Amino acid sequence: MKQAQSESQTIDLLVAGLDCPDEIKELTRAFKGKTGILNLSFNLMRGAMTVSFDSSITDSEHIISIVQTTGMEATPASDRGTPLNNQDGGERKAFKLTIVAGIATAVGLALTWVPATAFHHTTWPSAIAYSGAISVAWWLIAPKAWTAARHMRLDMNVLMTIAVAGAIGLGEWFEGATVAFLFMLSNWLESWSVGRARRAIQSLMELSPLTARLQHADGTETDIDTDAVEVGSRVVVKPGEKFPLDGHVVEGSTSANQAPITGESVPVSKAIGDEVFAGTINQKGAVVVEVSKPASDTVLAGVIRLVEQAQGRSSPSERFIDRFALYYTPAVIVGAILVCVLPPLVLGGDWGTWLYRSLVLLVIACPCALVISTPVTIVSGLTSAARRGVLIKGGEYLETIGKADVVALDKTGTLTRGHPIVEKVIPINSTSVSRLLELASAVEQRSEHWIAQAIVAYAQDQGVTPPPCDNYTAISGKGAKAQVEGKTYLIGNHRFLEEEKKCTDEVHQAMLEHEDCHHTVVALSSDDQPLGVFLLADSPREEARESVEALQACGVSTIVMLTGDNEGTAKAVAQACGVTEYQAELLPADKVQAIEDYKARGKRVVMVGDGINDAPALAAAHIGIAMGGGGTDASLETADIGLMTDDLRKLPWLIGHSRRTRGIITQNITLSLAVKALFAALAVVGLANLWMAIAADTGASLVVTFNGLRLLRSGDKNNSPGHQSC
Repeated sequence: MKQAQSESQTIDLLVAGLDCPDEIKELTRAFKGKTGILNLSFNLMRGAMTVSFDSSITDSEHIISIVQTTGMEATPASDRGTPLNNQDGGERKAFKLTIVAGIATAVGLALTWVPATAFHHTTWPSAIAYSGAISVAWWLIAPKAWTAARHMRLDMNVLMTIAVAGAIGLGEWFEGATVAFLFMLSNWLESWSVGRARRAIQSLMELSPLTARLQHADGTETDIDTDAVEVGSRVVVKPGEKFPLDGHVVEGSTSANQAPITGESVPVSKAIGDEVFAGTINQKGAVVVEVSKPASDTVLAGVIRLVEQAQGRSSPSERFIDRFALYYTPAVIVGAILVCVLPPLVLGGDWGTWLYRSLVLLVIACPCALVISTPVTIVSGLTSAARRGVLIKGGEYLETIGKADVVALDKTGTLTRGHPIVEKVIPINSTSVSRLLELASAVEQRSEHWIAQAIVAYAQDQGVTPPPCDNYTAISGKGAKAQVEGKTYLIGNHRFLEEEKKCTDEVHQAMLEHEDCHHTVVALSSDDQPLGVFLLADSPREEARESVEALQACGVSTIVMLTGDNEGTAKAVAQACGVTEYQAELLPADKVQAIEDYKARGKRVVMVGDGINDAPALAAAHIGIAMGGGGTDASLETADIGLMTDDLRKLPWLIGHSRRTRGIITQNITLSLAVKALFAALAVVGLANLWMAIAADTGASLVVTFNGLRLLRSGDKNNSPGHQSC
């Protein structure tokens, strides 16, 4: 019999009830050892899990059924965003049952005037009402508690069940009902507060319209789903509407609010040929846009993917808490057993009294407040930054950048505008200017480098059409080679020409003369002889000096410029931007070495760049930051953080944002541990009861969650990222 061919597939599931790390552990156990399951990953703040599986062995229906064995419900996630309907439905159900339990508890308290019978000091009508409250709570708690007990695991549901049963056994019906009600209220409030963070993320995913107004060849228009729009199609966007897809304006002119992508609310003018992004807002005129990317590949879609992936990467604080909880929970359970057993055995204490105190200790020991505080804070920080055009690929980078000792800055496109112009062309060896431009633009038309783009643009302005080139090769940090009309040409900096032995005395003198504080100089040569020199100029960004001063005010000890440009230009730009250290004429490997030198001295290094030649340095630094607006795909892929606009003022804001995030994490951890330590002590000496313990745990969970959610307001419109202090 022919064996089915193995095929790996992935399914993304939204899991109702996935609100706490305990649920992640339960799901992991449920899938452990199941045949056909290749990999599991979880996103707590999204309430989702991703399962990779062998489709020849299992299928999505079986995977969903495994989830159901844990008492949770799973539904396939939509490809467009992250619908929260199933989470919201579970939240509403929990809220209704919590209200019923609360009413039953209140009724029981009101009926305490009826004479007591067999229920100790509790009246029988009150006991019935309290029983109703407990039954409603167990409707939600019991399935999870039973699942955990079957796997020999004491989670919070089991602890609550034991606590309530113990209270009933001791005749404390009011406390049993109150604990059950408060536990339900705690779970609902936790789910609701986590839902706030989820909805903040969801708001990113709802930026892009689901439909586009497609323009047909005959001029008619049809509304279709954006997923069905093909690249090259034309869509009509009216004033006040969102651009449905990335593209270029081909008819009309307008202005666009690009705040959803870049974080900057100042409108940007858009005319024919200008690029527009999905999710940004057309403000003034109706325009026709030619689509350049499918819905799955837009800039906004990339931002959403990276934000979702970032949520799945644990930060140092999260890893610490996970390790702490690994030992904390078993230690508390052992402590509760000792509190229950030792005093009666050793000191002759009352078994009922010490059993009750051990139950209180178990309740207050729940680590939920401690464990949930850090991911809520991290996700709030990531989401807040993404709203403001700062894309951080993980909580680790959000925490780490606030500790930076060294910020290394590329020159061109980072400290300078990155849009230089050709100021002068110097022909050599009787080469005409037009021929020089033809050959140079022919070689450079394949390159993304700013020098190449400036030369090609200048040639076009002069009416020169470059001939095609073959066998193009980029030599990173030096220049390029290519064949034009069957002959090999090279173009590059002074070092490149010297290495290729094409730097004659005439070329050397021309380049040396103009390698000053104003110009970047490159030369073109054939195999036979040099043909000419190009002088290019760039200017520092307006905000460069302000940003450097703000970084210094943040306490960054070293700010250094790393550039492949010549000494004279590097010195002038460094002085203009207020940078006290610089290194010039660096190859990509030299930039990496400079970063490694700082790291060897124990410094935490942040590298900021935008070009292909910056990618190795971005990877070598502790944190790489790409200038997203003008950055190349290579630098954006390599970097850990992307600035969606080329606004250097977001660097000091980002460092301040990181420090605020770490400060809130520290506050949350300290508060959670302090509350638990206090009530644990009160429980042992008999000054805390069950309902006080659950109220304290609920209160701590809420405080740390809302404290973390404060980051969603960090850097709002009244305190813009460009001007926020550290």
